[in-house]
Amino acid sequence: MNLLKPAGLPTLPTAPGVSTMTAAVEAMGRSLGTTVQSLAGLSVPADEMQRIQQEYVQEATALWNKSLEGQDALKPADKRFAAPEWSAHPAAAFTASLYLLNARTLRRLADALQGDDKACERVRFAVQQWVAASSPSNFLALNPEALKKAIDTRGSSLTQGVQQLMHDLRQGHLSQTDESVFHVGQNVATSPGQVVFENAFFQLIEYAPLTEKVYERPFLFVPPCINKFYILDLQPENSVVRYLVSQGHRVFMVSWVNPDESLAQASWDDYIEQGVFEALRVTRDISGADQVNALGFCVGGTMLGTALATLAARGEHPAASLTLLTAFLDFSQTGIMDVFVDEAMVRMREMTMGPDSPKGGGLMRGGDLAATFSFLRPNDLVWNYVVGNYLKGEPPPAFDLLYWNSDSTNLPGPFYTWYLRNTYLENKLVQPGAVTVCGEPLDLSRLDLPTFIYGSREDHIVPWESAYASTQVVRGPRTFVLGASGHIAGVINPPEKKKRSHWVSGSLAQALPDSASAWLDAAEERPGSWWPVWADWLAGHAGRQVPAPKRPGNRTYPPIEAAPGRYVLRKA
Repeated sequence: MNLLKPAGLPTLPTAPGVSTMTAAVEAMGRSLGTTVQSLAGLSVPADEMQRIQQEYVQEATALWNKSLEGQDALKPADKRFAAPEWSAHPAAAFTASLYLLNARTLRRLADALQGDDKACERVRFAVQQWVAASSPSNFLALNPEALKKAIDTRGSSLTQGVQQLMHDLRQGHLSQTDESVFHVGQNVATSPGQVVFENAFFQLIEYAPLTEKVYERPFLFVPPCINKFYILDLQPENSVVRYLVSQGHRVFMVSWVNPDESLAQASWDDYIEQGVFEALRVTRDISGADQVNALGFCVGGTMLGTALATLAARGEHPAASLTLLTAFLDFSQTGIMDVFVDEAMVRMREMTMGPDSPKGGGLMRGGDLAATFSFLRPNDLVWNYVVGNYLKGEPPPAFDLLYWNSDSTNLPGPFYTWYLRNTYLENKLVQPGAVTVCGEPLDLSRLDLPTFIYGSREDHIVPWESAYASTQVVRGPRTFVLGASGHIAGVINPPEKKKRSHWVSGSLAQALPDSASAWLDAAEERPGSWWPVWADWLAGHAGRQVPAPKRPGNRTYPPIEAAPGRYVLRKA
């Protein structure tokens, strides 16, 4: 299948040299064409194909002519080719510019596909991966910056690159940061506190107060069990935990265990009952409060919402307010993650690690999950480090957030497969009574309490529109705030940094429209962090202030060990 010369379309004239470039992109197009042919019903309309072909030839002609103008004529506009070596060498500049043209053309072809929406998205994702992997910057022979460094260092950069490659092969994952710099409990996860409860699923940390008085209503964090909790407590200057404690809150944190074979048969219900239910119960018991303020981050938000709705079905209301950070309740629009999930994929996982598999369970390895998330942004989280670590022999810089990102966590197979089928595949959580959790038909409309919902505008894991969709699921007073940047960087944005911006409704108390786009049209952009907006909202639900506790826990739940505890140290 020739994607640039379909039957019935005229052959367009080409400038000298453009025929060679056209042949190159046709070869790339054949790869996409094979994929398209294998997906029944997908096609590119003939008129759109002709338009793409004409635009390609025009751009290729301009590129060729520009390359003849002289050494400085071509300056590829992409950060991968920003080093002066790319522009200084005509052949390298031409190669990079040709690659960018071919990449744009393949994306245009993928975007022009018509047919089944999910099949089209899979082709677009495949093109994204193929284009990212085929960049000339990823190959030593085509990367003038890496070649110059090899010459300047007399080959030591290549030696170092090979050593770093062997190190990463031994550790089983690509190094995105200098992991030797960070030590959990020493320079990340350093907020002082004590583990005051533990069972097979989690440890509960109570953090030491920083103020003489605290709000009487305690605060409970439920982080995702797919990652480790200390994304919320990286270092003092960017710790959500420390910020909240400094605001006068008595803070508790769920630290999920990194499961091994002993939990290979654990289910979604187990995590809700033995995890979230217990954390709510123990936090209330230790504090003596009837209710807590609770926050769920990402999958932790889905779990917390599920748990509170299930308890509401039993007539129990342990939370006075709910905060959802970049979390799904409604999985109707899951963004790029949708390309991975279909009936065949979920059934395969159920057969190999679900409750009805031969072993009655299994483990979804954390490294596999981490690799999947990295390839959602292949240039930034994969190939950038391949080039730096291996071709240039540069050690990756020390970055706490990327250290956390590489500290992966396993998931029990039954939990994972239940989650896949009932959320991403069938979106049953928002269908009242469609699933039963801990013996109760689930109805998320029972979440009738003040709710603060946050989304990140460039989030590729939980699209902000899907975070906003939770405003149409919960009941009670609802507040929505949109932050700049992505899934993690948007959340971890301390006010002192004075970075990024956020959007709020003209009045936080006003009614929220059904449509996320309608909300954004009427929203006001403000500079800086969204944390103070949340802190002001939370203070209104925290009750009066009382003397801070002199010691963590109580007689029933005495301190077990210092934070961050043992569970977070367990490697996948």
